[in-house]
Amino acid sequence: MQEYKIKIALTTIAFMLFIDTYAWHGVKHILEKKGKQVTYWGRIIWWSIPIILITLFTIGYLFIELETNGKYRVYIAASIFIIYLSKFTLLLFVLVDDLRRAFLWVKKTRNFNPSPNDNDDPDTATETVSVSKKISRSQFLAQAGTLTAAAPLILLTKGVFKGGYDYRIHHVPLYLKNLPPAFEGLKIAQLSDIHTGSLLDQDAVKKGMDMMMAEKPDVIFFTGDLVNNETKEAYNFANMFSEIKAPMGIFSIYGNHDYGDYISWETKAAKQKNLDDLAKLHFDMGWHLMRNEHLTLDKGGQRIGLIGVENWGNKGRFQKFGDIEQAVKNMPDVPVKLLLSHDPSHFDDIVSIKHPDIDVTFSGHTHGMQFGFEFGKIKWSPSQYIYPHWAGLYEVNGSRLYVNRGFGFLGYPGRVGIMPEITIFELKKFGKLS
Repeated sequence: MQEYKIKIALTTIAFMLFIDTYAWHGVKHILEKKGKQVTYWGRIIWWSIPIILITLFTIGYLFIELETNGKYRVYIAASIFIIYLSKFTLLLFVLVDDLRRAFLWVKKTRNFNPSPNDNDDPDTATETVSVSKKISRSQFLAQAGTLTAAAPLILLTKGVFKGGYDYRIHHVPLYLKNLPPAFEGLKIAQLSDIHTGSLLDQDAVKKGMDMMMAEKPDVIFFTGDLVNNETKEAYNFANMFSEIKAPMGIFSIYGNHDYGDYISWETKAAKQKNLDDLAKLHFDMGWHLMRNEHLTLDKGGQRIGLIGVENWGNKGRFQKFGDIEQAVKNMPDVPVKLLLSHDPSHFDDIVSIKHPDIDVTFSGHTHGMQFGFEFGKIKWSPSQYIYPHWAGLYEVNGSRLYVNRGFGFLGYPGRVGIMPEITIFELKKFGKLS
């Protein structure tokens, strides 16, 4: 295992140094025009950053176990991702310039007649116009690349320091044809994908919880991924989450990360104990964990059905522990059925096809990829190329799906454009889908 990790580390370091070396040519083009002193200090600053990052990466990846300090590794990985995405953007501009140069060289060696404009680069020919009055193509591409590379650097860095805890409340009316009168105006709060293993700012998280409780929900749904990998990640937040109350209760399910499938365990028994500990934690916090089962919510002598399933996903190695058939077995005849299912692909592949009598499915999982933009009803995220339903309210064959954008974050420790979400639903008698 250690040899494999060393190979991964060396490959990563080699890739980082390749980007640094290639992108440096673009920066050097700009600095050299400003004098030797600027170039000297620019070189020192440029190469100090990869030396520091490579050192921290090596320590974090080879010598600190994920189970010991996963947050350290998350934030080092985020720093590398942000910086090298920016440098890679610059590299693309340098590559374009190199391809341009190569084309001019081939054109010249094959005795073509270049146009006068092809020789305006001071690195390849004599200028006909003073450099002080005209910028070369190489300089232009280097400067354009540097400015373009600044965009992801600024946006992603801001997303770490601000976006990750910039909680937004989404008010969503849910119109249900058969809603019993007693449930008219019922408020449901939904949280999803808290990912306590990534959260550092407990005060900010507490403000998010307070925002939700200020809405005075009647019932709260949590749709999975309380942790990244291990139950112990959530212990520092247990008291805070225990303070969350709702008159009709808090109901929760597992998400794909809750099973501990993404780290190695010494034994199967240790992994099972971790899952058992997580179930106990839900219970201790006063959350009703639903594992392929159903119950009814009662109000004013009337009732609606609530179904909760374990994770079921159709992408990659996501688990298929969710058993909707088991969950609805012997379910009483109720006018409205609500389903908690972490991954929206479960709705797409199973629920909307085989169980159209389920009125609304509440999901999360996608995080909206933690990156994108939303302007009114216009929204975009890379997530939409993986999940047809990735954020907000959808209707398929008369059944509704709501995909929560997630409360926490994973991998990249922040958000850009797709902000962390607390959803407040209000149940209403049948009407136009908003």
